Amino acid sequence: MSGIKTGHSEGEERYSTLVNNAAAVRAICSAVEGTLGPKGLDTMLVGGQGDVIITNDGVTILEKMDVSHPAARLMIQVARSQQRQIGDGTTTATVLAGALVQEGVAQVTRGVPVAKVVSGMLQGIELAVESLERRSRAITGLSDNALKRIAITAGREQTDIARLIVQAAEAVGEAKLREDGYRFADSVIAHEEASSEVWTGILLNQKPMNLHLDQERRDARILVLHDALEPEAVSEESLVTEAGFQRYMQLRELFRSNLASLLELGVGLIASDRGVDPEAEQFCSDHGIIVLQRLSRRDLQHLSEHTGARPVRRTALRKSAPELDAALGRAGYAAYDERLGRVRVAGGHGEQHVTVIVGAATREAAHERSRIAKDAASAVQAAVRGGYLPGGGAAEMAVAHDLERVRETMKGMEGFGVAAVAGALRKPLAQIVVNAGYNPLEKVEELKAAQIALETDSLGIDCDTGQVTDFVEAGIVDPADVKIHALQAAGEVAAAVLRIHTVIKMKQPFEEE
Repeated sequence: MSGIKTGHSEGEERYSTLVNNAAAVRAICSAVEGTLGPKGLDTMLVGGQGDVIITNDGVTILEKMDVSHPAARLMIQVARSQQRQIGDGTTTATVLAGALVQEGVAQVTRGVPVAKVVSGMLQGIELAVESLERRSRAITGLSDNALKRIAITAGREQTDIARLIVQAAEAVGEAKLREDGYRFADSVIAHEEASSEVWTGILLNQKPMNLHLDQERRDARILVLHDALEPEAVSEESLVTEAGFQRYMQLRELFRSNLASLLELGVGLIASDRGVDPEAEQFCSDHGIIVLQRLSRRDLQHLSEHTGARPVRRTALRKSAPELDAALGRAGYAAYDERLGRVRVAGGHGEQHVTVIVGAATREAAHERSRIAKDAASAVQAAVRGGYLPGGGAAEMAVAHDLERVRETMKGMEGFGVAAVAGALRKPLAQIVVNAGYNPLEKVEELKAAQIALETDSLGIDCDTGQVTDFVEAGIVDPADVKIHALQAAGEVAAAVLRIHTVIKMKQPFEEE
């Protein structure tokens, strides 16, 4: 009798770290899984100073949560990775990671070695990714109706935001959306006093020094300075000498001459990442040249790309007119928007840029609508790059059935890990139908039988009627890349959590007295 109790105690102690980590992971998942699907609800985040955020954006919820458990923090890394790489699908990635941990723990506690479970999970995820890639449907162009449906789904059924995103995508072009390093979501900005619109240009987040200029500039040349717009400096020690003072006056005279040459070249906007000399500011104001100082590197980069300008140092102002002219960009329009507090630039002779301006009644609402618009933009770009799949957990259900058939042919214990992945892939659908008010066991089995009978992954559960529906025909689709990266990121973190055997607190760094 005592032997049985001892063995049981040893077993509990053996898995105590794993079970504890799994509980922390489960707590994180419970915070976001209620927001999944069309019937998902919002989460209210309350700060220590009484500030409130109401959202159903997974990464926002996880980033703002007060989390101390180390395993729970690993789950937040899933959402961050998904947001950084794709920009959408953070809730799905988190739910999948939690389900993988839960399924893996179930296999380990029944006696399957952790190494075998993890190895099998990684094999299962690799097979699942291959299956998702095979099932992906390509976008036939920016006018493809599936792209509009993706924007509406990712835009949480806010048709005005979806329309803005699709319009912006058409303006920027398919080639730009496919470029490595280009993030369509970065073109979205929020403002509580603005009207929502698509601006086929860029907005520079800075007020001109000469705000009294109320005229817009047409067909203006653009000078971009990675330097200050001021004369070359003379040391204070030199200024007290006659030669040093003469040198100072010569440099100022040369600077005035350089400013005059800019006027002759037709420069209408000068953007600098540093300060501007008062005399230069007055000269530009007198001649209607818009001057922006201390612009961010990001704004300077966008301005250079859009207008075709080549950033220069202030020493370049001494070059001949033809040499300096080659470094100037060109814009068809430049003007200060007082309501937005930004400078609008459009009609550049460089790369095409677009800005999606999302407005709302309050600052909080504008920020939430901006998050929604960024999700929609990320989803649209992902679909253009990697195609789309049936949404609502339908594609994952079909892939889970594929893995089950593979599991039947496996002889090693890694098969238990593959089975864990198959079980986890059903979690998104189960959670979506729970949020819609249906029995998950009943609906999962009903959909599984329907997909097998018709040999299709297009079927899903309609959250309004509870009936099996063709999701592709209904326009309920998601970008393939969102699902694929979510599964890969979830698998990496789940494997890391399952492999943790002991948690040890590190000692504090040694402090000398």
